[in-house]
Formats: sequence, C-alpha cells, structure tokens
Amino acid sequence: MNFSDILRTAIFALRGNWLRSALTSLGVIIGIAAVIVMVSVGQGTQAEIDKMVSGLGSQRLDISPGAGRGGGGARMSASSFFTLNEGDVEAIRNEVPEVQYVAGALRGSTQVVYAENNASTSWQGVQADFFDINGWQIASGEGFDAQDYTSADKVVILGETVRRTLFGDDPGIGQTIRLGRVPFTVVGTLKPKGQGGFGQDQDDVVMAPLETARRRLMGAMGLPAGAVMQVALTVADAKDLTYVQGEVEALLRQRHRISPGDEDDFNVRNISEIVATRTATTNLMSKMLGAVATICLVIGGIGIMNIMLVSVTERIREIGLRMAVGAGPSDVRRQFLAEAMLIALIGGVLGIAIGVVGALLVGKFGSLPVVLNGQVVALAAAFSIMTGLFFGYYPARKASQLDPIEALRQQ
Repeated sequence: MNFSDILRTAIFALRGNWLRSALTSLGVIIGIAAVIVMVSVGQGTQAEIDKMVSGLGSQRLDISPGAGRGGGGARMSASSFFTLNEGDVEAIRNEVPEVQYVAGALRGSTQVVYAENNASTSWQGVQADFFDINGWQIASGEGFDAQDYTSADKVVILGETVRRTLFGDDPGIGQTIRLGRVPFTVVGTLKPKGQGGFGQDQDDVVMAPLETARRRLMGAMGLPAGAVMQVALTVADAKDLTYVQGEVEALLRQRHRISPGDEDDFNVRNISEIVATRTATTNLMSKMLGAVATICLVIGGIGIMNIMLVSVTERIREIGLRMAVGAGPSDVRRQFLAEAMLIALIGGVLGIAIGVVGALLVGKFGSLPVVLNGQVVALAAAFSIMTGLFFGYYPARKASQLDPIEALRQQ
C-alpha cells in the first residue's frame, strides 16, 4: 500500500464512526489549546514583570535613610530624620570609580495651579544625573542648566500628565505655574513613560532642581543642610553591582562614623536581587503551566490509545481478511498508525485554532497579559503529530502481530 492508499483507508475507517473519532480527538484539542493559552499567558506575564524590573533598573542601587535609635534606645522611623546628604553623593561619585551616575533627591506632594486649571501632584527635587538614572528624556523645551542647580532658580520640568492637565495641547514652555504658593517657570516637559511597575502614573510628576526644592518647597520642614531623602546610582557594568554595593556601604559607614557591630543608619536596595527573584518566580510559573499543559496532552494521547485498542478489537476479522489477501504486518501497522495520527492531527489543528482565539480573548477581556508566539504554535502542531505517533504505535503494533487464521475465526 502506498501513502495515498493508507490515507484513504484511514479516512474511510474514521468516517465509519465519526462521532467516536471526534470525541477521541477532543482530548488532543483541549491539550493543544491549553498549551497555547497557558504558555501565552506565562510569556505575557514574564514580559510584564520584565517591564516592571527594567523600569526599576537592573544596574541600579537605591540608598535611603535607615531607622536609627532615639533617646533611651527607642527605635525611630526612617522618615523622622535624614541621615543622607549631598556630601555622601559627592563622596560616592569621587571615590567609587565603577559608579556611572549618582544623584540625590527630595520628594513631596503639592497642588499645582495654572489659570483655572489645577491638580494635586508629586514633585521631586533632583540633581543632574537623576534624569539619566531613571531614563527620563526631554520632550520639549530644555533641561536644567548648571546655574539652575546651584542658584535655586524657580524653574520646573513637567511630566506629561501634569502638562496635559494644566495646558492641554499646549507644551506650556515659558509659562508660570504655582506649586503651592510659589511661582515657577516651565522650562521643559518630559517624554511620557506610562504606568510604572507598581501601577503608579510615572508622568504625574514635576521636576525641580534639588536646591530649589529644598529652599522653596520644603523650607518649613527645617531640613539639615544638604539633606536628601534618597540617593540613586547606576553602574556601567551589571557585574560590578555587588562589588559597588559593598564599597558604597563601607564608604557611608566611614562617613557616618558607624562603629563595627553598630546598625547602619541607611538602607541599600540592590535591584539585581529583585531581578533574581523575578527570574525564579517566572521560571517556576512557566514550569507549572507547562506541566499542566503536558498532562492535558498525555490525557488526550491516552484517549487515542484507548480508542485505537478498542478499534483493533472490533476489527480483528477485518485485519484477518486483509492479511489473507496479501497485506503484510507493516501494511496493517501503517494503517492503524495513520488513523491515530490523523485523529491527533485533526485535533491539533482545531486545538491550535481554539488556543489562539482563547489566548486573544483572555488578553482582551481578562486581566492577564498575553503574548502569542509563533514558535509555540508550531511546537503545539508538532506535539499533536508526536502524540498520535507515540500513543498510536502500540495499538498498530498489536494489530500487525495478529495471526490471520485466528483473526478470521473471530465472530
């Protein structure tokens, strides 16, 4: 028998009991669809987490004030005092050569007003490297110049959300706005960054020079001279991050005169630790989804094997007749193997269609991110063929080993 004869015979046999064939392929359909949907959701979730982590910066350290102890040894909150200052920033810049950018920052919230438009927003007082560290780019106007940072000039750069709220379609460059009761001149706007990794609107912000923010926006708080709320830095090579963290911690302990064994008055957060956690979490989730999808495929394959064994039992007399008129064991084996593979292939095609549609519907109406991958679809198609081949071989081999004389005696 040539290939066309085998295929025609397999189609004829499956059409003879089409309902059973359809129900048999249902396991493969569900398995393939589950593979596509689950892997698409897994890859979409991983891409979303990657986006969150990249927004934080995988080559970055964040340093914040640590909780110290007040009178009588009572523990004080980190927000009750400032232990970091601009001197620390300069020391890190000058004494740790692996550091690429470093900047101190202050932050707060206020009401911003222009004409009849106003909004409650957050502000940040920053140094020059802050924009490079956080990936901010100027959309229109210009950034702060050296004089702005040293003379406490009342100038600001607006995030896209604030700009749109105050000025609509106008860029607003050169206009005067009020932050609280203090007038500021808009010198630039920032390119939008959208939602941050923790769901916040990153564009709902106003940037001001650090000294300006200290004098004009936080004057009533009575900050220590040169104090900052946060220091952020990046390294050019991610491999240096752990080393730089140790160097920075040692430098700050020396500058803050912290004795060996005493608790640090600062906290250093290494973003690479978040990256490692993300990688472990997404890998575990991907393995879990893959395991569930594989179980679905195995169940579908077992269904094919079961039905093919039943088919062999029902068609023993037919097998005997074929062998009696000249069909060899290999012909019988190929026929039943073709039937199993055809069931799996039809189930695979339908499963791919249902899986793609299902993934698109999950992405459109569900809260889970979805990324469709052509390689996954191709792999699913290959799996459907392999399922028919693997689980159909035993029934086909069993049929080919029947004794023609014994088979013809079957009623």
